[in-house]
Amino acid sequence: MDDKSKVVKVKKNPDGDITDVMLENGNVYSIDEAIMMAKDHLIEGVNVGKSRNGREYLRSNPNDNESDNLDNKPTF
Repeated sequence: MDDKSKVVKVKKNPDGDITDVMLENGNVYSIDEAIMMAKDHLIEGVNVGKSRNGREYLRSNPNDNESDNLDNKPTF
């Protein structure tokens, strides 16, 4: 992947947790793959957070626009 791509859609499990992401180019990645890609700065507009239990998760970069939060993205 030469240039950064943005997350455009997400897939969630029945608990509402994001399990997969779709990028602008149509490629789909598991959340674990997306976290690794975000660490390598291959996905634009996201960063990796760490929960209190130590689990890593993908989150949108902070801004004043809630519509681009990953939880608010369209699902596929």
